[in-house]
Amino acid sequence: MDERLYLVTGATGFVGSEVVRQLIEAGKRVRVVIREESKAARLRSFSAEVCRGDLTDMASLRQSVQGVWGVFHIGAVYRETGLSRRYFFEVNAEGTRRLLEASIEAGVKRFIHCSTGGVLGDIKNPPGDDRSPYAPDDVYQESKVEGEKIALSYFKEGRIKGVVIRPAMIYGPHDTRFLKLFRMIAKGIFLHVGSGKQWVHYVDVRDLAKAFLLAMEKDHLNGEIYCIAGRQAVSFEEMVNLVADTLGVKRPAWHIPLKPLQWLGSICEKVCEPLGIRPPLYRRRVDFFAKNRIFSIEKARTELGYEPRQSLQDEVRDVCSWYGERGLI
Repeated sequence: MDERLYLVTGATGFVGSEVVRQLIEAGKRVRVVIREESKAARLRSFSAEVCRGDLTDMASLRQSVQGVWGVFHIGAVYRETGLSRRYFFEVNAEGTRRLLEASIEAGVKRFIHCSTGGVLGDIKNPPGDDRSPYAPDDVYQESKVEGEKIALSYFKEGRIKGVVIRPAMIYGPHDTRFLKLFRMIAKGIFLHVGSGKQWVHYVDVRDLAKAFLLAMEKDHLNGEIYCIAGRQAVSFEEMVNLVADTLGVKRPAWHIPLKPLQWLGSICEKVCEPLGIRPPLYRRRVDFFAKNRIFSIEKARTELGYEPRQSLQDEVRDVCSWYGERGLI
């Protein structure tokens, strides 16, 4: 058994919990940082060491990294109604800086930072890669850009060794973020927004977690950025049709115009957010249907040895099966 101790932040989340599972399965010693004890049950079932910590609390981070060899920094605040712009940066940017500082003080050898493919926004010259310009669409992505820049500066200055992982759109078993889409397709009530021709790129959470482990193992690599995605990008219309075919239902055929929905989303946000109410429609969610998100994984293949485990069709089948087995669709 590898006696090195690895720390995982964001371990109660979809990606972090899969990283923990694969680490434990590989015989690694794992410590996880959690904010809420109520979410620790699954992690304890993996035999992971659990400690309390918060990215806004330097003292707790110092305690968390004691005796740790490598850090997987996956924790972040995601898009939630009512959070201030300042809080996004306090967690996703300054929280990254705090964890890096605590790691350096504790003698941590390697740091793998989770960013997001969203930092590239609408990719004008696809596929996006580590040389593509930043073009964040919202405060979450802006804060992730800043967190990525902070991590890269520490790596390139030689203060600690590490790399940045940029995931494409993440899905897979245990995920419920795509459940609403799959349900609407299953019930025959899904309507395409716009043409449906924009490109999207997904990554199975199991492949993404494997990429994190590979990045930790390749400890000669430093200051690099790796885009992690599946074997192929598809148009959103093609993805919807694939889900429909897998579920054995009719393919959605109706399209609704993009512009009116963008306008409606903007109005909903302006009215609801000052009142602390979750808008029924977000402009950014509508904008998603107008943007291309395609990524090159060649660098990850060449330098990390990353390879998606199966086809897009098999990934969708796995997600549909997981939902179906639990009576969710």
